[in-house]
Order: sequence, then structure tokens, then C-alpha cells
Amino acid sequence: MFTTPRPRPSAGWYRSAHLRGLAVAALSLAMLAGALRLHADAPVEPEENAVPMTAEAPLVVPLTRDTITIDGVLDEAAWQHAARVLLTYETRATDNTPAPMRTEMYITYDTETVYVGWRAFDPEPDAIRARFGDRDRSFNDDYVGIALDTFNDGRRAFQFLANPLGLQMDLTANDLDGNEDEAWDALWVSFGRLTATGYEVEMAIPSRSLRFPSTDGPLTFGFDAFRNRPREQRYTYRSQRNDRNIECYVCEFSKMTGFEELSAGRNLEFVPTLVGTRTDARADLLADELTDGDEDGEAGLTVSWGITPGLNLGVTINPDFSQVEADNAQLDVNNQFALFFPETRPFFLEGADFFDTPINAVNTRSVADPDAGIKLTGKQGVHAIGVFAARDATTELLLPGSQGSDVTRLDGENDATVLRYRRDLGARSNAGILVTDRRGEDGYLNTVVGFDGVWRPRDTDRFSAQLLTSRTRYPRAVAEDFNQPSDSFDDLALRVDYRHSSRHWFGYARVEDVGEDFRADLGFLPRVDFRFYLAGLERIWWGEDYGDDTWWSRFEIGSDWDVTQDQDGLQLENEREIWTNVSLPVADLFVDLRYGSREVGFGGRTFQERFTNLFLRSTPSSTLGFEFFARRGNRIDFVNVQPADQLLFEFFGTVRFGRRVRVDFGHIYDQLDLSGTGIELFTANLSEMRLQLPLTRRFLIRLISQYVDVERNPAVFPDGFSTRTEDLFNQLLVSYKWNARTVVFVGYSDGYEANDRVDLTQRNRTVFLKLGYAWTL
Repeated sequence: MFTTPRPRPSAGWYRSAHLRGLAVAALSLAMLAGALRLHADAPVEPEENAVPMTAEAPLVVPLTRDTITIDGVLDEAAWQHAARVLLTYETRATDNTPAPMRTEMYITYDTETVYVGWRAFDPEPDAIRARFGDRDRSFNDDYVGIALDTFNDGRRAFQFLANPLGLQMDLTANDLDGNEDEAWDALWVSFGRLTATGYEVEMAIPSRSLRFPSTDGPLTFGFDAFRNRPREQRYTYRSQRNDRNIECYVCEFSKMTGFEELSAGRNLEFVPTLVGTRTDARADLLADELTDGDEDGEAGLTVSWGITPGLNLGVTINPDFSQVEADNAQLDVNNQFALFFPETRPFFLEGADFFDTPINAVNTRSVADPDAGIKLTGKQGVHAIGVFAARDATTELLLPGSQGSDVTRLDGENDATVLRYRRDLGARSNAGILVTDRRGEDGYLNTVVGFDGVWRPRDTDRFSAQLLTSRTRYPRAVAEDFNQPSDSFDDLALRVDYRHSSRHWFGYARVEDVGEDFRADLGFLPRVDFRFYLAGLERIWWGEDYGDDTWWSRFEIGSDWDVTQDQDGLQLENEREIWTNVSLPVADLFVDLRYGSREVGFGGRTFQERFTNLFLRSTPSSTLGFEFFARRGNRIDFVNVQPADQLLFEFFGTVRFGRRVRVDFGHIYDQLDLSGTGIELFTANLSEMRLQLPLTRRFLIRLISQYVDVERNPAVFPDGFSTRTEDLFNQLLVSYKWNARTVVFVGYSDGYEANDRVDLTQRNRTVFLKLGYAWTL
């Protein structure tokens, strides 16, 4: 049992009438032992209960009957008897050298919750980076965290992180594709505080927030405990060694055992929501005034049921899929293919990595406006499954091609279904099947079926492959308007990848073959009718191998070559690229310089292009961080099918004022000139600013402003293109988040537009309210 300091609820956190919707969940923590140093000069002897981690002797996590108050003070009796782990290795910026300062992790559990405590010592406590803000936004702060492989299969892990003030970050790590998903949100409690010698953090992770096998005996979890310490460069301390000759992360985890009495309970979560909006808009920019819109309110309910500790069923009616924060702005000028936007909606994010495959055949943003949905995700033994079905009120279509894509929308709703099954093979390989099906009105259908797998013959090498077949039929109007087949059509898609990753070498190769008539309408595949071949190699040097006075920490030189053809053998691209990059132990600076040349086929012509790219990333101080990208070279003017010269700049930065105010800003400048003449074709500017002001740990104000300005040369562009277009979007959001799903959002947004006929004029304005409450049993 745990409590949180007032005004937080006390002892039965998820049972109390006041907080019964706050915590579904569970996770375990633990850490490795060894020798560590209290500071740079004085070695520290291992504690008596800091047990070394080995495969033969996993960490034993004890049960506690004592109450723990989650307030960032490790003063309860339960911590005195908890298992203790020391973070003894510095794995970044050096290679498994002794950690220069002490970090202690404690772990224990009761029948419903896993508790993790941290003491992070620092010889310069005033330099600790710790700020208030929104969840999942503290990755540039100091933080501590644990990754937990609850199925002990070396494939997938949940990660729980907190900065020194206890602000939460959580994500999943997936060795099957090497990706981390920051969009995943669990229900748990954390609190932290700064001390005279560093900081302390407490975490309470309800068992309902975890997925783990059903068993009557003790459970064994894989785990990794880590600490992030950003200064002149980013340092990482871990409870275990990081072998740079192993091409995976979760597979390296140490082991912990115990949790015999850990129960998932009934594991029921109800999240009723209420969303209210009103939008006033102009029917035409030339209209005198905005037309008042109607108030629109909608109630919804999402129910989540843990059928077993490893299998979860979600059902939603009138679901709240509203996005209360705008997507990051993207510049949509002179692009061949549709832009990709990541998923942000809670229902689809739960267990999203179960649907990941090499070909992006499942992209839940394609389910645009669902009325209802059901989803089953989880793992039982060596079997992993993901199923979802939704009734979508809107049918949006991405129509791909070899040299461009179109987007349209069908009248009427559709039914979307996805089935994913994966079976573990051996210690680190797997095989799976995928089926997607979407059917709508006027005879529309798209079905995709296929197989995929991952094979790791050695620690350093990984092969993955996927073969899909699709069958599609469009309504007659779509077929005629977009030059698509008039009857049912089918085709294949194949992708094979190889990756080698070791301490000094990184190599990769890929083959893709996607037929002209292949479609994956529930995924994101804007290009078809191509064959793609890629091979690349990097050589890596580590500064630590060359002495303490080395001015760089990591240095790379690499090159790759790729060829793209359509199915008839017509060359679409032939590119050669070489690069070098270096990481410096000054201002956490990373510099990447690239040069490339390519021949591109487009519109029946072949274009010769050369380009030079420069990328910089730095955090010069605790208050400032930035990224800068510049590109100078040739690029096709896709509208007029002619060669052009491009100058592109992108700058993104973050400035922090004190512990609360954060400003993120960015600007993109893209200029295209007629090649060799200096005649300007267009100039595009995109500016974005996000101001974040947290008033308390849960109460936050955010202001977003996005502005796009495009000027085109009227002597070059055909009729239908405005000489100048402007778009301005603003959003003010006030949010209160008790946890990831118990929330209150109140906001206002508006949009402005300008063209050749009208100066910047307000197009619409919206006020909205969202209430959500997570109630658990």
C-alpha cells in the first residue's frame, strides 16, 4: 500500500473513492550491483544487500507489508528492507568504465504495486537539470529510470522514467524493430525532490499498468536501471554493462525474481469522456463576418479489461479521439508524396507496437473519425496477438504511385479490421502474420495478407523480411478521376533488411519490391511501383580508446548507395552519399556533414543532382538547446518539371527560463531557383512557437502559433497557383492532468489565411472543452 503527500490521496490510492480512476498498472524495477565510487576520487565498497546480478543469481525482490508515501523522501521502513542495486557502469560517454558518482536504486512490492526508490548523488548539485513541465517532455533533464521486460523474452520492455522533481516519462522499447515509442502512457505515481547531495525519486507502479505472464509461483523479469546526467556532454550510468557488439537492447537485461503475491486484480478501467466544441467559420474569405457555429457536445466511454495479466481487451463507444494539441507543422511545398503524421490518440496507442512490421501496413491515423472500436493486444507464452476493429465515419484514401501520390475522401463510412499474430522462435527470432481489411460503400474494399519474420544468427547481425499481397477495389468515380483500375486488382510487396552493428562497424542493406497495384489503405505507403536496393557501411572510432586528452568522443565515416527503379525498369533514382560526423565533449555538440550525387527520373526526364548537407545539434547550457540543418544543392521543380537549385535552412531551439517557463521555436526557410539562372521560383517560410508554462505539477498553460508564408513567381507557375499564400494557426490550451487519462482541457484555437485576393483574414475560431476520468477496479 502506498500514499502520496497531501493534497494527494492517501493509502488505498486506486481504491479510494476520490482516486479510483487513477492507477491501472504495474511494473517492476531492479538493479545490478557492483563497485561504485562516491565521488571521482574515493571508491565505494559494495553494500551488504547490493547483490551482484548474474544469470544464475537474479536479484530477489522482497515483499513489503509497510505503507510507502510517494513524496520523494525514502524514509519509510520498507526501503530499509528493499533490494538495492548500484549503477556501477558509465556506458555513455565512455564504454563501461566505473561510474564516477553514486546512484542507488531500491525495489520492493506489495500485492498490488511495485515500488522503486532512487538516490542520485552529485558533486555539483546546483548543476542538476530539473524543471516542471508536461509529461514526456523532460528527456533533456537529469532523470532516473528502469526498463522492464515483464515477459523475460528479451524482445520488448516498458520504461518508467522521472526527472528530479518526479515528472514522468514512459515509453516502450522493442528489439524486434529497434524502436522506442514515447507515445505510450501508463498510470503510475512518482515524486522527486532535490537535496544537498543530489536528488531522490520515488515511484509507485500499480500491477495493472503492466502486462506479465500468469503463474502461481515467482515471476522473473528482465531489467535495466539507468541514470541520465546531461552536462558538457550526456552521461549515462547503468546497472549493467552495455556490450557494443550486441545488436539489441532488451536482450542484454539483467534478471530479477519474486512478485509471488503480485496480483493484477480485476484490472478493469472505465474512462468516460465529455467533449464540447463550437466552431465559427467563414464560408468564404471574402465574407464579411464569421458565421456562428452550433455548440456540439458528445459523451464517450472507453473500457479496458485485463483478461489475463498479459492480455488486454479495450472497447470504446463514441470514443474520444480528439486531439487537443496541434501536430508539429510541416512545410508542404514541392513535395512528391503525402506527409506522414504520427499517431497521438490514446485508444490506438495502447499496444501499438504489436502491429509494427517492416512495411508500414498499419497506420492508425488512417482511421480518421471512428464511431466505435474494439482492440485486443497482449502476449501468452511465445504467442503475441494484436486485433482491432473500428467503424469509421470517414473514408480517407491515399492513392500511391511511383512518382507521386494523391489523397481523396469517399462518401460514407467504412469498417476497418486488423489482425496481427507473432510467435517467438528461439531466444531472439520470431515469425508473424498480418491481415488488414477495410470495406466501405459503393463496393470499396482493400485487404492485405502477409508474413514476416526476424532472424538473428549472431549477436551483431539481424535479418528481417516481410511479404504482403493486397486486393483492392475502388468505387467507379475514384477509378475514373484518379486513373485507377476499374475492377478489382491485386499485387505484392516485399521487403528484406539486413543490419550489422558492432563497436566499430555499422552496416546495412535493404531490398524492396512493391508492385504497381499494391495498396495498404490502413497503413501509410505513399509510393508503389518500385524496386529499391540499398547498401551502406560506417566505420566508428571512440575517443576513449585514444586517451583522456582526446577532443572528440565519437567519430564516424560512412557511405551508402541506393538505386530505385519502377517495375518496368525505368530508373527513378541512383544516389551515392558519403558522410562524416563527430560527437564532441563540449556543449554536447554533434556535427554531421554529408555530400551526395544522384540521377533522378521524373516526368519522362532524367535530372542530375548534387547536394551538401550540414546538421548540428547542441545543448550549450541547461537553459538552451538547438538543432540546425542546412542543404545546398540541386532539386527538381516538380510542378514545372525542370531543374532547380535549392537553399534550405531548418532551425529548432528550446529556451528555458527558471524551472517553469519553456519556449520551443523553429523556422524553416526553403528557396528554389531556376537552375543556373538565379530566377526565383518560390520562397517558403514556416515559423512555429510553443510556449509552455506549468503552474503546478499538473496544471499547465500552453500557447502554440504556426505561420506559413509561400511566395511564388507568377511568370513560372501555371494558373491555379496563388502568387502568395499565408496560413496562421494559433492555439491556447489550459490543461489539468491528474494522470494520463484523468484530464481537463480547456482551449481556444483560430486560423487565418491569405491569398492573391485577400489579406490575412480569420478563417475560423474554435473553443473546446474535454473532460476525462479514469476509474479503475
